[in-house]
Amino acid sequence: MIKKRLFTCSVILALVLISSLFIFSKTDTKTVAKTTAGYKFIYVKNDVSNDFSFADEAIPVNDVRINRKMNYSLVKNNYRHVQSNILQEKAAKLFPVIEPILKLYGIPDDFKYIPLVESGLNPGISRRGAGGLWQFMPGTARTYGLKVGHGRDERMNVRKATIAACVYIKELYGEFNSWTLAAAAYNIGEIKMARAINKQSEDNYFRMHFNRETGTYVYKLIAMKQIIEKPSEYGYKNYYTFNLQPADLIAFN
Repeated sequence: MIKKRLFTCSVILALVLISSLFIFSKTDTKTVAKTTAGYKFIYVKNDVSNDFSFADEAIPVNDVRINRKMNYSLVKNNYRHVQSNILQEKAAKLFPVIEPILKLYGIPDDFKYIPLVESGLNPGISRRGAGGLWQFMPGTARTYGLKVGHGRDERMNVRKATIAACVYIKELYGEFNSWTLAAAAYNIGEIKMARAINKQSEDNYFRMHFNRETGTYVYKLIAMKQIIEKPSEYGYKNYYTFNLQPADLIAFN
């Protein structure tokens, strides 16, 4: 009788062990599959191994096409091709005006690079009629509170134009729930961005297909960020300071 009970217990124990091994194996297989399937996108926040980021959002790290685009933007804007420190000098003067406004409106600091890509920090008028550092079209500028016309153009006012840009960017983020898409939508427009998302059934900028200008837009922003923050790595001399006196900012108010 005792032997019979011992045999029964042994059988039950063996079944339990086999079942446990099966469950563990199944779970482990899932984990491995999840890993080997690959997460091409990782969150770069607090990840010092990835230098390329925009607004602490996920960017691709192991995609050949993405790497090629990123490298192209970096090469195109390095000192060897541009032969100028003018952007660094302008950024040193204008960023102290732009940064506090971005922070006040809850916009990531990386959006300060939009004026570098849009206008090269030159507050002029483009052939299409866009004006100021943030390159607002007249209609859009008026929508966001800037006065344009009758001999007045507030798109040229750095402080007021930055406030208008912040309001617009905040709206774009509210619509697309992604800072990367908000940045791209700043270039292509919210209507075209919404159409692209619906048509492609995709809401990750790096996986989407756009026209050439919008398709390289965020890469240019990241390239500008790298070049301004680490100029010596791209052939620029890092001798500009971002500490200006209040008197230096009067011209931008």
